[in-house]
Amino acid sequence: MRLPTFKTLLACAFTLTCALSLWAAYDWFQGRYIRAFSDQTALFAGDVLSLPAELSGPGPIRVVHFWDPACPCNVGNQQHLSELLAHYGPLGVVFYSVQKPGTHGQLPATLGAIKPLTNLPGAEHLSASPAVAIWDHSGQLAYFGPYSEGATCNASNSFIEPILQALSAGRPVRATHTMAVGCYCPWQADHVTP
Repeated sequence: MRLPTFKTLLACAFTLTCALSLWAAYDWFQGRYIRAFSDQTALFAGDVLSLPAELSGPGPIRVVHFWDPACPCNVGNQQHLSELLAHYGPLGVVFYSVQKPGTHGQLPATLGAIKPLTNLPGAEHLSASPAVAIWDHSGQLAYFGPYSEGATCNASNSFIEPILQALSAGRPVRATHTMAVGCYCPWQADHVTP
């Protein structure tokens, strides 16, 4: 029987090292970024939210995006948020964002037109994110809740387009308490979303 040569052993060791490296990279990626969707019920109550003094009162429709950079659920709505910005921004709707306190991160470049707010009164009492609050032309909170139900968000399952269409047409909307099942992360450190 012929013994393997040094080159053959080296090639086998290299192939085995590559295979183990790829498996480790895949396992790390899966553990970090791919998560099974589990039905989470979240209650969104917006009665404690208000705009900062410099933004309150009559004006344009104002949309505030609440997000947590560490929450994998944000990825599911960023494309949709970009589409909302592209469609409603030219119509005069102004977009803002509030980042979860104590976190670090930036929104993608496609969402660069969203103005960050450092403080929104009542935001510390939110239960989960991603979430959205919409104020009408008179400065009244019209909607607070999730973008949609389910694992991802798009125009076909979104709650936001009908709200913005109604407000743009001058119809009143009052939907400040919402319960939904979807992909959400707790906003408060000591709060656990069921």
